[in-house]
Amino acid sequence: MNGLERNNVLEEVGVMKIKGHGDKYGLGEDETPLIKNLNEYLLLDKNETSKADIIALAEAKNIPELKNLLMNRLEFGTAGIRGKMGGGYASMNDLVIIQTSQGLVSYLETHRIVSGISQCLIIGYDGRHNSRRFAELTALAGLARGFTVWLFSKICPTPFIPFACKYMAEFRKEQTTDYFGIMITASHNPKEDNGYKVYWCNGAQIVSPYDKKIQEHIFNNLNPWPGAWDTDKIAEKCKDPYEIISIGYYETIRNDLFSPTVNKETKLRFTYTPMHGVGQDYMRQAFEVAGFSAFESVESQMNPDPEFPTVRFPNPEEGKSALNDAIETANRSGTTIILANDPDADRLAVAEKSKSGDWKVFNGNELGALLGWWIIYIHNNSKCPIELKNCYMIASTVSSKILETMASRDGFTFIETLTGFKWMGNKAHDLVNLSNGIKILFAFEEAIGFMVSPAVLDKDGITAGIRLAELAAHLHNEGLTLADQLTKIYEMYGYHVSENSYYICRDPDIIEQIFTRLRKFDDEASDEFTVTFLSIIEFSCDS
Repeated sequence: MNGLERNNVLEEVGVMKIKGHGDKYGLGEDETPLIKNLNEYLLLDKNETSKADIIALAEAKNIPELKNLLMNRLEFGTAGIRGKMGGGYASMNDLVIIQTSQGLVSYLETHRIVSGISQCLIIGYDGRHNSRRFAELTALAGLARGFTVWLFSKICPTPFIPFACKYMAEFRKEQTTDYFGIMITASHNPKEDNGYKVYWCNGAQIVSPYDKKIQEHIFNNLNPWPGAWDTDKIAEKCKDPYEIISIGYYETIRNDLFSPTVNKETKLRFTYTPMHGVGQDYMRQAFEVAGFSAFESVESQMNPDPEFPTVRFPNPEEGKSALNDAIETANRSGTTIILANDPDADRLAVAEKSKSGDWKVFNGNELGALLGWWIIYIHNNSKCPIELKNCYMIASTVSSKILETMASRDGFTFIETLTGFKWMGNKAHDLVNLSNGIKILFAFEEAIGFMVSPAVLDKDGITAGIRLAELAAHLHNEGLTLADQLTKIYEMYGYHVSENSYYICRDPDIIEQIFTRLRKFDDEASDEFTVTFLSIIEFSCDS
């Protein structure tokens, strides 16, 4: 949103009376919109590092970049906010986090007034630069307005937060308390980025109109509240949910195991990488709970490192280029399956070594087919009292249609949603609320995101890793590989093939031009390609 369109905070804090920045840096008159925003920012930002970024641009007279950073603002959407860390309103920094958190808390207060239910915040963070700091600033906003704040004492996987939103109320038997979640993470983005992700009290990512209302409250709370910067002794003012959530999360994994005996006795061995993220200790504990032998660790990537030194992008979806170190470890140790999480452990990538020695990296749609088949198999071979016809599987519209094909043959119900787990998680919640006789079996999206338990209404790379390991162990007992089973699935349900890619663009104006042109594609002739069908699903993204 353009800086001219937001509520201007200058008069409120007296910045209009400050003159001289325009002349000081040779940028022009102080009353111009850019200089007004420059004055505002230099007064409000108490972080010397991000403030120095803006001063350096002003001294260099870099007007285009100053306009980009000060005349625009990271806009709060259904995925929260995410962007490059640095100075200015269009970057991730202390001031923007404070303003965002004040807006969120202010909006939640209006919700509390209407519902009459007490509210708590649960805040987690990954291992990126500034993540702990951003989490502490977020906690201060909640504390300032009387919220009970649960702040993790250590880095945690993103799935812990949606799990906690549901589990805390159940564990504490508080029917009159809502738990809202905030996760500080940029998931698999480059090291320069960070993000702010919000979960509603139902445990799912927020959807409209919550995002728009939060954005309105952000613009009405731009001036940092008293004490907004004072993070001293913040841990003493918050409660730590780590032990409660860890116990509950791993108990859920234990209760969902299909065959602990097979897990314990399998000769199959795994290599695991957290891709320099949070997953190492959490997946290790999950393997122990599931009864598997310890996995081989990728030593160069096993510890959290915000620099992500061994990969260009910390995204296992990149395929072999991101898994080089894991493949080297697996070849050296003699393991045949690689499990990889992205840095916040909400996505899962899988690779398998063939008899010829080559490695197959499964794409998200292939893993969706394997996990979908496996979860149907588990349901049909367990003592679940809910009939398959009352069970649901969900996929987003950009993903393979293989679950729909399975549903038509096997008798469960398939639902397709818009792109993103915000839609799938909320749909799963709504379905379960319809009747106690409904069960959500599985949801997935092609970008290696999998929800294998309704206890977490979001993608979860830890629980998905255990489900996949159980499948691999089961197949190994049958003399089959994952690739073998995928072929059998295609023989049963038909071949479902896809080829996906992406292009990174950070300029909103260019993005809008691209999508505008796509919408008018029929008006443009092409000698090189014949376009038979074009569908623009959604002009947004899911973190």
